[in-house]
Amino acid sequence: MNHNCSITCAKEITIGGNCNLANNIVIVDHDHNIGDTGVVAGLNSKLIYIGNNVWIGANVTILKGVIIGDDAIVAAGAVVRQDIPNCEIWGGVPARKICKLGERYVN
Repeated sequence: MNHNCSITCAKEITIGGNCNLANNIVIVDHDHNIGDTGVVAGLNSKLIYIGNNVWIGANVTILKGVIIGDDAIVAAGAVVRQDIPNCEIWGGVPARKICKLGERYVN
């Protein structure tokens, strides 16, 4: 884990073995509840699971309820709000699949 990473956990965050986490990563497993007049008491929390051998690039944000599969790569600057399967490379805002590991990326 590099410097300036923020992991904020209200329920559960699991990070597997042999992961590489770059600098300035934000991982948050909850949101604040919103009512008719703005923020109200309580949190809306869902677990986050990061598998084994995952590489998370610099300045990535991972939001509540996300599962990142084993051997996945998250490109720098991505905002992850949905699950990432094993052995896939994802990036962007919001994050989307770029390619599967072993496939050649063609833009």
